[in-house]
Amino acid sequence: MDELQLVRDRAADVPLPDLAELGAARARLLAAAASEPRRKTGKRLRQAGAATLGLAAAITAVVTFVPTGDGPLAPPQAAADPVRVLHGAAAEALKLPDTPPRPDQFVYVKTQYAESDREAWISADGQHDGYVKQDGQAFPLPACVDGKYRVEGANNPAANGTEEPCVVVPAYRTDLPTTTDAMIGYLNKNHSGDAGDVNAMGKDVQMLVGETYLPPQTKAALFDAAAKVPGLQAVDHVTDAAGRPGVGITWPGNGVTLVFDAKTFTYLGTTQGAVVGYGIVDHVGQLPR
Repeated sequence: MDELQLVRDRAADVPLPDLAELGAARARLLAAAASEPRRKTGKRLRQAGAATLGLAAAITAVVTFVPTGDGPLAPPQAAADPVRVLHGAAAEALKLPDTPPRPDQFVYVKTQYAESDREAWISADGQHDGYVKQDGQAFPLPACVDGKYRVEGANNPAANGTEEPCVVVPAYRTDLPTTTDAMIGYLNKNHSGDAGDVNAMGKDVQMLVGETYLPPQTKAALFDAAAKVPGLQAVDHVTDAAGRPGVGITWPGNGVTLVFDAKTFTYLGTTQGAVVGYGIVDHVGQLPR
């Protein structure tokens, strides 16, 4: 096996660490080398080769080789730091322009799946009728006005002589925290599962970055808060549902893998559904320019 080629391949999707990280890695390497007793020349040569590969791993922040005495090197372990990726996504979110929609506008999101696309026009204030197209079908998203569904068409509960109670769920979320600690508190209090259910929390994070409009500060707080979820794992060399390469982040028990651009940390979607269209429009059926 060509270990150096393996390092090059695994480094392709992950950015280099900063100088502080390199300095710390170099110091650990030199300390380990200084404490190693003198051995026979052949063995020292084998260890020198392992040390060279270890330094390459530190420089790329991609592969960790575990020394196993005189035996072969252990299989390389993954790679990108999930916390670093999410913090990078938060920093990238802060660069986005804050162009909030008007109450009467719609958040347009196009999501690409393996065998279909979904287009959604979601009311910014939750009080205007939205619309979804998927799998050759179309159906309205009923508006919630005065605590009751109000929508024209065959799916209107009022058409059958009944009106169902509802809660307004706007696509433009101005009710969410803008700091990391407050967002953690919000997720712990409002996530869909039981207390301590990181699976449910991970899915809620995915929903909030999906078919909504979050102000930059809120989106950054969400990614920074997600970085504190226990048990995060990074998955190298994944692609979203549109085939775009990136680095994946998973939670324990959560079958969803969030995918981020490995260089910019921009959120791309998931391995099941890629966000390929997004914008603010004036009416249902309109596409962003």
